[in-house]
Amino acid sequence: MPDRDAESTGSLLGDSRLTIARRDVASLSREKTIVLALLIQLFIAAFSSFLVVGLTSLYDPGTVQASGIDIGVSGDATAELEEAAAAVDGVELTPYAERAQAMDGFQSRAVRGLLHAETVGGEIRVTATVPEGSIESTLVVVQLRSVLEELERTERIDRSEFLDEPPVSLPEETTSSPYFGFTYTVLVPLLLFLPPFISGSIAVDAITEEIERGTLELLRVAPVSLVDIIDGKALGMAILAPLQAILWIVLLGANGIAIRNVPALVLLVAATSVLVVVFGIVLGLLTGKRQQAQLLYSVLVIGAFGALALLPEHLATVAAKLAVGSATTVTTATVAGMAVSAVAVYVAMRRYVTRIDPERY
Repeated sequence: MPDRDAESTGSLLGDSRLTIARRDVASLSREKTIVLALLIQLFIAAFSSFLVVGLTSLYDPGTVQASGIDIGVSGDATAELEEAAAAVDGVELTPYAERAQAMDGFQSRAVRGLLHAETVGGEIRVTATVPEGSIESTLVVVQLRSVLEELERTERIDRSEFLDEPPVSLPEETTSSPYFGFTYTVLVPLLLFLPPFISGSIAVDAITEEIERGTLELLRVAPVSLVDIIDGKALGMAILAPLQAILWIVLLGANGIAIRNVPALVLLVAATSVLVVVFGIVLGLLTGKRQQAQLLYSVLVIGAFGALALLPEHLATVAAKLAVGSATTVTTATVAGMAVSAVAVYVAMRRYVTRIDPERY
């Protein structure tokens, strides 16, 4: 027959873990920084369809269609510049006889940028002048770049008959929305991976505060072991990120941003959350000091996330491919590898905790 005392003790310990997890999650409402971070993410996810328009202009300034930008031109290749500018929307050229006159017009803000083109040894050399760093200068640079790209394209076509060998054919132009690229390569990964990093940071605080305040010993009087305490704290912190991810995905969908492969995305976020939470807990146990552990956590996690670029597919790329519905074999293997790694790391952490002398804290 099963041991009833053992069963009741196991049930008690299970309830104790959940109690610790609920207590830690409830305590987050008192952390103003964490609450503010969650509210910012909630705002971004809830109003993503509106925010993406403004954010895309920062991600790709070329998406901003400026109208009527006056550009002063001078030099003996003005005609070539005028021909190139005619193919670019939103650019109006004002020719000047001399470069000094063009500079005077720029200083008096009669024009917002300058292009001085001279023919030297059969080559057209162009010098561009734009306002000092500002939003205006960004728009001017984007338009000037379009004019110069068109000038280069025109000159290549005009001079191709003088080449000894035919030029390499240009790839066919493709039309893609910058909003699509920004949404799935920046916004979605940001909303999915920021919650795990926050959860790991909270896990550091949850452990170090108990140690510094001396309340970890009081928890062990429950009666629960150190492993049970760590299980409860890890559960409370690790479950937050996938729950947030599900909420963000629902809100993105409400904004007309379709997210595919939701189960795989949630699994990826959950695995990442477990990994960083375990890392934060171990750092907290090793250092016992909140400030020191948080510094190490921030530096090492950022470094580790950057080092993931060595993988065949970075986690941000994996999330983007899953969300857009273009997952490959490598993408699926990465998600599976993260899930297996999370389980292995969690088991290793529990074994480490069992070897710690509880009297140490």
